[in-house]
Amino acid sequence: MDRISQLFLVSFSVLLAFGLFSCEGGGSEVVNIYTHRHYEADQQLFNTFTEKTGIKVNVVNASADELIQKLELEGQGSPADVLITVDAGRLHRAQEKNLLQPIQSEVLDQNIPAHLREPEGHWFGLTYRARILAYHKERVSPDELDSYESLADEKWNGRVLTRSSENIYNQSLLASIIVANGRDGAQEWAAKLLANMGRSPKGSDRDQVKAVASGEGDIAIVNSYYIGLMLNDSNNEEVKAAEQVGLFFPNQDGRGTHINISGAGVTKYSPNKENAVKLLEFLSGEEAQKFLSETNYEYPVNEKVSPSSLLQSWGDFKADRINLSLLGENNRDAVVIFDRVGWK
Repeated sequence: MDRISQLFLVSFSVLLAFGLFSCEGGGSEVVNIYTHRHYEADQQLFNTFTEKTGIKVNVVNASADELIQKLELEGQGSPADVLITVDAGRLHRAQEKNLLQPIQSEVLDQNIPAHLREPEGHWFGLTYRARILAYHKERVSPDELDSYESLADEKWNGRVLTRSSENIYNQSLLASIIVANGRDGAQEWAAKLLANMGRSPKGSDRDQVKAVASGEGDIAIVNSYYIGLMLNDSNNEEVKAAEQVGLFFPNQDGRGTHINISGAGVTKYSPNKENAVKLLEFLSGEEAQKFLSETNYEYPVNEKVSPSSLLQSWGDFKADRINLSLLGENNRDAVVIFDRVGWK
């Protein structure tokens, strides 16, 4: 599909969304969400929010890039109140494009630790996940594992699996390594890790786990919640693959394991700003946080809420506590480094 066709489709969907949102009853309370997330758990929470507040939740689903492009095209006429997406890098991208507005909320400040929200309130983490090492239980001992940096060791040659450098999860991981070790250190690591890969980077995090199970590699770099989703999948092949791997949280003797978020921000031209803030406050509250952890296997950002029993079975871990806005700020350098070393 060429660029003109893409823009036409995006513009059409924008007009359709605007029409749908505008058809709500006159004066009715609404909040309009553009979301990259596609989980049934989210819709159940939106329904609960409506039941509690009387505020109707309208949802448009698309990829993060499509949603950001929609907001740009709509400008001041946008019906959107809230942008929800995964990874601080994407939220930073929306902020850089001046698509989000800063929000002041004592509730959000109390519910969400400072390092999991943008310092001026442009976006807030709602859940987080760890970027862990999924290792084959029979071919790798956890005693052999240590840090992300240690994966560059020659003993892992042909044994490491991960997805493309185009994926924001890997871009943010490398951005965190830039923060920790500088650009030169990050580039050296990326080059050595690429040399240790068991195959060309491809597929999703689920695909990496399945590739470890099938013997294409011994260690995969994946987000923790995918293991939970696979273990509870209706597809038995997904369950069997996940059962063959153990979880290892890297860098426990140093800065801690890299984490990232699903998060949200209030759009710059939100027509229902007060309702948007109420929604974010609800999603960061104890009820919603507990539900998301138990149904989607993500870690709650609200420190009053314990992780689900499955997450607790994986053990406590030390998380890297850098402010996640740094991941977005170092994203461009991460992309440049991936290109330099040939990590496609």
